[in-house]
Order: sequence, then C-alpha cells, then structure tokens
Amino acid sequence: MVAALAKTFAVAHAEDPDDRLATALVFNAGRLAWRMREGGVKTDYKTSRTDVVTDADRAAERFITAALALLRPEDGLLGEEGTERPGRSGRTWVIDPVDGTYNFASGSDYWCSALALVEGSPQAPERLLLGAVHRPAMGYTWCGGPDLPTTRGQKAVARLSPAPLDEVSLATYLHPTWMARPEVHAAWAAVARRAATLRMLGAGSVDLAGVAEGTLGAWTQHSVPAWDWLPGKALVEGAGGRTREVTSGGVTWCIAGNPTAVENIAELLKEAHE
Repeated sequence: MVAALAKTFAVAHAEDPDDRLATALVFNAGRLAWRMREGGVKTDYKTSRTDVVTDADRAAERFITAALALLRPEDGLLGEEGTERPGRSGRTWVIDPVDGTYNFASGSDYWCSALALVEGSPQAPERLLLGAVHRPAMGYTWCGGPDLPTTRGQKAVARLSPAPLDEVSLATYLHPTWMARPEVHAAWAAVARRAATLRMLGAGSVDLAGVAEGTLGAWTQHSVPAWDWLPGKALVEGAGGRTREVTSGGVTWCIAGNPTAVENIAELLKEAHE
C-alpha cells in the first residue's frame, strides 16, 4: 500500500520545488498516520515507556523515503525510524514521520509529521534550507527556512518581535530520568523559573511551529536529535527568530525564540554552567 501511495504521489508532485514538495510530504505522511491510528496501531517501546514507536511511524517514514527516492534520487535521507541513505547531491532530507509519538499512541492530538532539508551533515549542517511541519488535528502546515519566510497554510506568519523571557511562555521538556541528575536539572530550572509560564506538551516540532507563529514565546530542550530540532529551527529562523546551542550541565541545549528571549536563555544557561 505505501509503495503504491508513494508512486501516485510522485506522479502528482514531479514538478514541485523543494518547499512545495516538503509541505506535500508532511501533509500526506501525517494523514496516513492519522488514518492508521483510527484503525488501531501496534506500539513498541525503544528506550523507555515514553520512547515509543508505532506501525504508523514506520509506514509514514516508508512513504516519505519512497517518494523522495523517486523525486530526489540524488539526495540523502535520514529518518528517526532507521532510514539512512547517503546521497550524491550534498543534500539530505531529515525525517520525523510522527513527532510526539507518545501523544499519538495515547490518543492526543498534539503531534505532527516533520522534515528538514539541509546541505552537509545533518548533525552539523553547512546550510539549513527549509523545514516543514504538518499537524493533522488542526489541519495546519508550516514551511520556512533562513532564506524562506515561514508560512502557515501559504500565509506568511508575523515576524517575531523582541520580548524578554520573563514576559513570554517557555515550551520545554525534561524527561523524569534527567531530573535525577542535579547538574542537568539545575541548568533547566535556571531557565524555567525565569519564564512567564511553562508549557511541556511533548512534541518539539509542534512547539517550535508555535514559537515561529508567536503562540509560544520560546523553546529549549537538551540533547535534541536532528529530526526533532532542524524542522522547527528552520521555521523559527524563517519567522525572524533566533536559534542557538549552548552547553550547560554537561549537555547541549537547543534554544529558539525571539532574539531577546533566546539571549536571556543562553545567558542563564551559561551562568548555571559556571
């Protein structure tokens, strides 16, 4: 079924530029996962009870990678569920077929399909070209990048205005096991207690799309894989926001938001590290 869907998709999108292709891929992957969940999916556990994967994750990733193999055969692929194909073009598509899988498997609507396109290694890209995120429950699709103004549903989002951390909401996540590591918890708490309010919702790319459109003020999380960071990072930068990576408490924290809040977070993390 997935192979047939990918072939049909490839015919319909053969002439698409990268940004239009990206939005179509995440839209269709998200809808595929949504339909599969309605019929019931099998859930497996990776490293913990909250680190889960479902049949829908795997099917959505197979759909995206099969479509890209037909439409962008020279590009590399890196997916959360195991896809890793070196490319010849110097570009790589970084894929998160279902971000927020614990939410997805629990029946929550706070999840999405996401991807990014980079030049160079996905672990340290020479250039971030774009990110795309689709949240099926809301019908929202975001796309943007450093040189591509961020849109939601083809309408440009407002540019992010400077505002200090103590005036905005902070979206974040800290797994309970990391709370037992004093140096990590201290770094996180140094930031969290300075925000106007906290949101811990469990899907980083949805959070970062919210930051890009201004419904959330800023975001930080440590040890973030490329597929959880790059799609939303692209959206925030495409909305005039800033992104940074700062080491504190023995881990690296990814930060995104309006320029003032990002600098506030970076300084608090540096102070906690001293």
